[in-house]
Amino acid sequence: MFESSGTAILLWGLLFGSIGFGFFIYGKKQKAVVPLITGIVLCVVPYFIANVYVLVGVGVVLMAIPYFVRI
Repeated sequence: MFESSGTAILLWGLLFGSIGFGFFIYGKKQKAVVPLITGIVLCVVPYFIANVYVLVGVGVVLMAIPYFVRI
């Protein structure tokens, strides 16, 4: 499906980075540790994952963490 996955990785990385930035800002303003750390990880993870499917899977799992983990 993604024969030239360079564009797909770039767009998914941009999406997860934007969502991560939103989590980071929310966690910083609310002084909530879990969204803050999750936002930082979501911004950094796309730099290290080169497979589209793995990137989407890890991104979705990371986005779900603040919903399930409440500290």
